[in-house]
Formats: sequence, C-alpha cells, structure tokens
Amino acid sequence: MPEAELALALAELRSALEVGLAKIDGQLAVLVQRSDQTERALDDLEQRVSALERARWPVPALTVIVSVIGAAVGVYGVLHR
Repeated sequence: MPEAELALALAELRSALEVGLAKIDGQLAVLVQRSDQTERALDDLEQRVSALERARWPVPALTVIVSVIGAAVGVYGVLHR
C-alpha cells in the first residue's frame, strides 16, 4: 500500500510541477512580448530624437548669421551718417 500512496503522491507532484512550469512559460512569454514592444518603442524614440537633432542644427547657426548681419548693418549705419 505505501507504494501506491507514493506513486499517487509522485503523480500529484508531477502534475503540480507541470502546471507551475506552464504558468512560468506563459509569464515569460508575456515578458518577452513586453520587452520586444519596449525595444521597438525605444528604437522609434531614438530615431525621432535623431531627426530632431538633425533638424535643430541650423537654428543656432542662423542666429549667429542674423546677429552678425545686424551688427554689420548697425556699424554701417553709424559710419555713414
């Protein structure tokens, strides 16, 4: 009789282990999916930031050019009065 009880206990243990592993597999699949989504979102964000950085460079240069032109016009106006 103890052998039958032992076999039953082992079968229950195996069943519980299989259920637990199935839950872990499901949770890991969800984590992998979320990780993939996060990675895609991060890649998209990096592309957007890079595009903004490329589009931004002329602004300081234009500010300097306009300032120099304004100063030159001011000096020209003072010198030719």
